[in-house]
Amino acid sequence: MHTIGRILKSVREYKKDSILTPVFVAGEVIMEVVIPLLMARLIDYGIDVGDTGYIWKMGMLLIVSAVISLLFGALAGTCASRASAGVAKNLRKDMYRNVQRFSFSNIDKFSTSSIITRLTTDVTNVQMAYQMAIRMAVRSPMMLLFSLFMALSISPRLSLVFLAVIPILGGGLIFIAMKAHPVFEKVFRTYDQLNNVVQENLRGIRVVKAYVREDHEAEKFQGISQMIYKYFVKAERTLAFNSPLMQTCMYGVMLVIFWFGARLIVASGNDPVAGFTTGKLMSLITYAMQILMSLMMLSMIFVMMTMAQASAERITEILEEEPDITDGAKKIAEVPDGSVDFENVNFSYSKKKRKLCLMDVDLHIRSGETVGIIGGTGTSKTTLVQLIPRLYDVADGVVKVGGIDVRDYDLEALRSQVAMVLQKNVLFSGTIKENLRWGDPDASDEELVRVCKLACADEFIQGFPDGYDTYIEQGGTNVSGGQKQRLCIARALLKKPKILILDDSTSAVDTKTDSQIRKAFREEIPDTTKFIIAQRISSVEDADKIIVMDEGRVQAVGTHEQLLAENKIYQEVYHSQLKGTAEPEDMHSEEGGETA
Repeated sequence: MHTIGRILKSVREYKKDSILTPVFVAGEVIMEVVIPLLMARLIDYGIDVGDTGYIWKMGMLLIVSAVISLLFGALAGTCASRASAGVAKNLRKDMYRNVQRFSFSNIDKFSTSSIITRLTTDVTNVQMAYQMAIRMAVRSPMMLLFSLFMALSISPRLSLVFLAVIPILGGGLIFIAMKAHPVFEKVFRTYDQLNNVVQENLRGIRVVKAYVREDHEAEKFQGISQMIYKYFVKAERTLAFNSPLMQTCMYGVMLVIFWFGARLIVASGNDPVAGFTTGKLMSLITYAMQILMSLMMLSMIFVMMTMAQASAERITEILEEEPDITDGAKKIAEVPDGSVDFENVNFSYSKKKRKLCLMDVDLHIRSGETVGIIGGTGTSKTTLVQLIPRLYDVADGVVKVGGIDVRDYDLEALRSQVAMVLQKNVLFSGTIKENLRWGDPDASDEELVRVCKLACADEFIQGFPDGYDTYIEQGGTNVSGGQKQRLCIARALLKKPKILILDDSTSAVDTKTDSQIRKAFREEIPDTTKFIIAQRISSVEDADKIIVMDEGRVQAVGTHEQLLAENKIYQEVYHSQLKGTAEPEDMHSEEGGETA
């Protein structure tokens, strides 16, 4: 009931259609129940006695009743379709909005493929179930009750057969539903895995082809697809008992009615006043068909609801997931400056703090400083800077921006003043202008050109036939890695942030371009605090201070000269890189000497 209540909150503006549908269905059912009664009177008082006038009269009534029933049915179908499609639209919108509010830890809880499955397959299942609920789930019980009432009014004794068969069908349907529901839950979880395989394969298709792993990927897909097949076969095998059960009950009831009805007609002499007649038998058979068809429709509804229940529960999980990170109680809307302070900070991705990724971090960076961060793979360099815009919350200690605890800020206000160029650069499908304006939707063309010149991107953009109107494919697949990085840097600069974070975001550009970008930063945005995570010493050697990370701890802080003189880790990195760049130069000199 809780799940149903949560889903119904998404009805909203489609409440009118949702209410009108059962009303029109009721009108349709009433007319369909009246038609067999009119047919019985047509046979008994018109055809059997040869009254042509009565036949015409009842015939016209039957035509009018059929047209009215058809009209009600069409209106009910239109309203049901509009309401169910509207609820699905609202569910997708509500889920997507809530996902947008998720912190990184919330997104880590649900895989990307699982969220996509819930937004598509699960919502479609709920949409179909909702349409059935407001139309067929109303029609079938009403038809069952009205037809049963009419059948009882015609022949109470013959109608007892319905009362005998309903408990058998009801018990069978409940048993089938209870058996099938757990299997459908497994099916949808496996769908998540299937979507994940497809998404991973398409995203890394170049790697797949480069390593000739198409057959391996096809086998992986086939394995999960086969698992879905097995689960569906198991579920359908359980649901397959539904049809034989319905058919057995239906034909059993029909045989009983025919047998005893014919005997009653013979015994009463087909007397329309005092006995049982051919018309009454025909109408009773029609009511029997309506009752049994209603029961069959109820069984279909049970099947659909069984599938939809699993989907609705998965949708509700997304809708009710509360973001771990929300606006601070004080909701401070102004960031004073770009100073950053880490005070005794510990951090773990697990709430249970089993393994700390950052330990005893104590740093103080003044506004406008350029800070380099160096360290080996897995030393939590990215984790450190992600705490600044509060993408994650610390486990212990305090992170301050502008002298204020980041947890006291309005999230939008804080993040609008912190620009991040992530390690995995992301461009969206659209023109270069549209991608750049993620930094500032109102930026003029002149501002776009200015920031692109700072990021050394203007030159290659002007080389495209369409310039800044060049269309970027999804994921930026039609630009190189270095071009993508420079576009992302330009987009970040367009925010005019107080803090700029570059997470290894110049790794794909040459050292000359890297140097030009850093020079532009010094001259054009001197008041912006700049964090530069890099693998190359040359990218951070002119920073005001350099942080050396090792196993989640700040191993040393100082200038290039200080660290080169005092810090062993920094010395090792510097000398290894110096050696790597010196060797090619020596080889070139030797080759030149031989040529001479």
